Amino acid sequence: MVLLSAACGSEHADSLGAASPTASPSSATARAVDGVRITSVTIPPVGSTPNSAPGPSAGAADPEISATYEVTNSDTEAFTYTILFMFTTDTGGAMSSQTETVRSVGPGATVRGTVRLAASARWVSPEDRVTGVKVAEVTRVPASEAPPAPGECPRSGIRLSLGDGTAATGLRAVDLRLENCGTRDYALDGYPLLELLDKDRSPVGGVQIVHGSGGASTSVPGLDEPVRPLVLKPGDSAASGLMWRNTNDSIVDLPVNVPYLRVRARQGADPVIVTLHLDLGTTGKLTVSPWALPSR
Repeated sequence: MVLLSAACGSEHADSLGAASPTASPSSATARAVDGVRITSVTIPPVGSTPNSAPGPSAGAADPEISATYEVTNSDTEAFTYTILFMFTTDTGGAMSSQTETVRSVGPGATVRGTVRLAASARWVSPEDRVTGVKVAEVTRVPASEAPPAPGECPRSGIRLSLGDGTAATGLRAVDLRLENCGTRDYALDGYPLLELLDKDRSPVGGVQIVHGSGGASTSVPGLDEPVRPLVLKPGDSAASGLMWRNTNDSIVDLPVNVPYLRVRARQGADPVIVTLHLDLGTTGKLTVSPWALPSR
């Protein structure tokens, strides 16, 4: 997925790849960011691609803007990495971003890949020409608890994923989605079990997980629905809504930001860690609705 954006790379990211006179890769020697390092950058010369100036498309054969990278896991267990790359301009601003997922990198292993700027993001003015790539953010979760790849059904037969989120006037909401992709019925009776984790995936204290809206909002339907027993037959799905506010209304407490959420669909279910970046402010509260069938 390519997101058109303004400059928003994190402070520790490394910019790479000054404009190359040819379309051949240039070397990159910047330090690794959480185990991810860009090894070369390919920037076509001015005038050779739609990136250089507005105009008609030159076709799929044009040289592409890309960067090769490597992911090195120095830990003792396998991890799945999610990497946010920023394609930057001469001024250091971010013209476009791209997310890459590298799954199941074993302990001590190095995996290499290539990130490419989508053609749809190349139509910019000459002064905004892409001249570099940087690693903006790296998140990683144990491969055994990572969400499944698109179209993959875990051995449990239950696929958990994040839905689209919404944000308005400090209110945040997102759905957890659960699909029975297996061959047996799956019973639900209550709320998902949640555990907030910090950047090292250690439990975060001081945050209350509230069943229902907890008075945080009356405008989000479904949060205060009663619990109803469900049986998901193969192919069926259910959803649970999460909601929080990022309000900072304390001069004593520091804002709480939680990068990861460990989710179990029910007691005894296999855990899945999703990268959610909960900006809870100083509210100290995350609300959750019971599992429910999607509205017809």
